[in-house]
Amino acid sequence: MHALDKYFDDYQPGEVVPAPSRTITEADVVNFAGLSGDYHPLHMDDLFARQSRFGARIAHGMLTITIASGLLYAAGISSDKSMAFLGIKGWDFKAPVYLGDTITVRITVAEKHESRRPERGIITFRCQVVNLSRDGEVACEGDWVQMYRRRA
Repeated sequence: MHALDKYFDDYQPGEVVPAPSRTITEADVVNFAGLSGDYHPLHMDDLFARQSRFGARIAHGMLTITIASGLLYAAGISSDKSMAFLGIKGWDFKAPVYLGDTITVRITVAEKHESRRPERGIITFRCQVVNLSRDGEVACEGDWVQMYRRRA
């Protein structure tokens, strides 16, 4: 069953939801800087970034989360069965993502519980942003919480 077709009742703790991958581009970084107002030289200045501990420009951490949210959407986590995004818990940044790197999200159903309203349930997905260009290094990780419809 594809995630787009899943209600709260269909997810099981420990289940892994497959997600696509995406390459971080120059345009992504420049557009995010313009949108957010974050023009830090680690993201925008080649010379500054080359002299930093990273050795090259890196993507904004918040851009990485934003792209991860799109990959979660593409994986079906935010389908019409999902009623609300409730938040992110315990998000940690572990390694940089460089321009040109390809990332994916490893999505695992961490826990689920019924809501106070019987027609709803809440699922916590453990998400790891995995850098496929860097031997599967985990760039960042945390818990993504969604409210879902329950089957009638």
